[in-house]
Amino acid sequence: MQARKNGDLGRGGLRAKGYTSHTELTKMTLKACLIARDAVSNMRELFTTPSRIAFLAIRDCEKELDQIERYIDEHLPDAITQVSELEARKLLACLKFITDLERIGDLVLGVAQRLQSRRSLPQRDTDGLAQMAAVLYEMLERIHAGFASLDLESATRVLRADAEVDRICHALFRKHLADSSARRSPLSFEVLLMAQALERAGDHAKNLAEELLGLIEGHTARHPPKRIPTL
Repeated sequence: MQARKNGDLGRGGLRAKGYTSHTELTKMTLKACLIARDAVSNMRELFTTPSRIAFLAIRDCEKELDQIERYIDEHLPDAITQVSELEARKLLACLKFITDLERIGDLVLGVAQRLQSRRSLPQRDTDGLAQMAAVLYEMLERIHAGFASLDLESATRVLRADAEVDRICHALFRKHLADSSARRSPLSFEVLLMAQALERAGDHAKNLAEELLGLIEGHTARHPPKRIPTL
């Protein structure tokens, strides 16, 4: 279990006034990557061992990500006017990063809340959901490493890993939708909602990898340049 500790971003820790450097905003974004990763780590624990401490840690992670998002939203406009074009591009990446990371935190908390309010899941379902969480954990680990060192390989490995998250999710859906009794089960419905949430979290991690690729290569990976027709 990855317990959260109050640090610079704990209660009252965010500076409300004064100039914030682009370096500080980048460090905060890197910290947000680790916070999202820790939330997923605690969620993995919940799938195998119900733990109130793990659930509270996930809730703390979500709150801390919200704090960071608000702080970056407030301070980035001023910071971006003080830097070079290259540094400005990195700050814009920070803004896009924290948006996806905050949404990952929301999705993970939603899964944790469903786990806390339901009885134990069938082992096969637990295994599938835990596998999705394990892949998501590795994706966020690589995102952090890739953003810290602007490593292209880390970004491409995250893009490949997203397909594995989708594969496991689709397998869970096929299993439950093929079983007529499962289709009528509220517990089955909960499993599918959790799988869908983790699949969406994987999509956000994929967005992070695409943003990282764009930062490294100098153009966005989400919207490749259009071909100009020859006359």
